[in-house]
Amino acid sequence: MIQPSVAIVILNWNGRGFLEKFLPSVTASVYNNPQDALHKKLIIADNASTDDSVIFLQEHYPQVTIIQNSHNEGFARGYNTALKQVEADYYVLLNSDVEVTSNWIEPVITLMESDNTIAACQPKLLAYHHKDQFEYAGASGGWLDKLGYPFMRGRVFDVCETDNGQYENAGPCFWASGAAFFVRSSVFHELGGFDAFFFAHQEEIDFCWRAQLAGYKIYVQPASVVFHVGGGTLPKGNSLKAFLNFRNNLIMLAKNLPLGSAFWKIPFRMFLDALSAWRGLLSGDRGYFFAICKSHFYFLGWLLFIKKRTKSAIKTDGKLYGFYKGSVVWAYFIQKKKTFLEIVGGK
Repeated sequence: MIQPSVAIVILNWNGRGFLEKFLPSVTASVYNNPQDALHKKLIIADNASTDDSVIFLQEHYPQVTIIQNSHNEGFARGYNTALKQVEADYYVLLNSDVEVTSNWIEPVITLMESDNTIAACQPKLLAYHHKDQFEYAGASGGWLDKLGYPFMRGRVFDVCETDNGQYENAGPCFWASGAAFFVRSSVFHELGGFDAFFFAHQEEIDFCWRAQLAGYKIYVQPASVVFHVGGGTLPKGNSLKAFLNFRNNLIMLAKNLPLGSAFWKIPFRMFLDALSAWRGLLSGDRGYFFAICKSHFYFLGWLLFIKKRTKSAIKTDGKLYGFYKGSVVWAYFIQKKKTFLEIVGGK
């Protein structure tokens, strides 16, 4: 039986160093298909890089297709623009700072082919520099708590666990990491892709939430393993990163929560954000403080002037998997529970 076609699409912005380091592992990927060359495509979507990324690719990887966006459109719109030009059964959105293992594609595609309601799936993400530890941006499947705080099997806030085989089961989760994001092309376009307003950060969580509301499932397949450097474009602690994360999380809640829940959860989240901002300021991090203040200001602007132009989620009777009905903030900071299993239990 001929396997479905797969397009690995790497969004690049000034990442020549990462491309040089990690493209060899991507090009060496094995996808068990009798017509492998036709059914596994590698595409670099360049977000108007100002370094020599494109020249490097043209000289060293002539077999790679290059899509050049006219300007830096961020992660969300950058992928939306590029994927309109890509035909495949599945898209694999892969960060440029990811080292893949040789057989990382097959386990995920096999799983998704077994259930046509699986819209997106991620492999297990381990840290490139500490390969026995789960990676901050993906770990082994994303979850969301009742107040909209994301966490993962293998990472809660700043605690990344050692991988001792505790999260090896494939299964549904709330969201799949954008660092290595397998998605059915048909569903990606059906749902309108990522929310371009997000620019970067948490657009994959918003997409997975909308997909679940539309009746689809999100999965993690730990039999597939990749290694992520992390923070390649916006490093941890960057004020722009903090601004985007806080702003986009509030927008995501406003878009996807039922009105009754949003009415009290969003103000409470903004209160908790304010506490975090003041904690940062008192510890000397003025950039973090002002990033959160700015995120609230921009969120209110979105709510007043842009929300009505945002495409509504397609809502059915979709069940939300990977949703923690408690507060991960309470569990982590008050109850001092630092791991996923301590907080959620055996999942």
